[in-house]
Amino acid sequence: MKSASSAASNALWLTERGTRLQARDVADRFGFYRDELGLDPALSPHCLRHSYVTHLIEDGVDPRFVQEQGGHVYQSTTGLYTAVSGDFKNKMLHDAIRAVLPTNSGGQRQ
Repeated sequence: MKSASSAASNALWLTERGTRLQARDVADRFGFYRDELGLDPALSPHCLRHSYVTHLIEDGVDPRFVQEQGGHVYQSTTGLYTAVSGDFKNKMLHDAIRAVLPTNSGGQRQ
């Protein structure tokens, strides 16, 4: 069994007492600042994680890297986790159409 000090030494963030910072602590502090700034109460650290993974996908980052960044064992979890924006979907559709339909010199589809 790991001692408290060895478990804490692997932690990214520690409390002022040197113990591992818990997810609840992060959520509470985040909520405090979110409320102080008058941001939407639905905003949470999980929303930030979700946005990060979605933006990686939208930016065309390698799916394996995205999966690892999200901490997902299975790629299918990453797929469920993301909500790709409407703008991104439109861009992907536009790019796919552009790839198969030629345009004339004026940029019009032939």
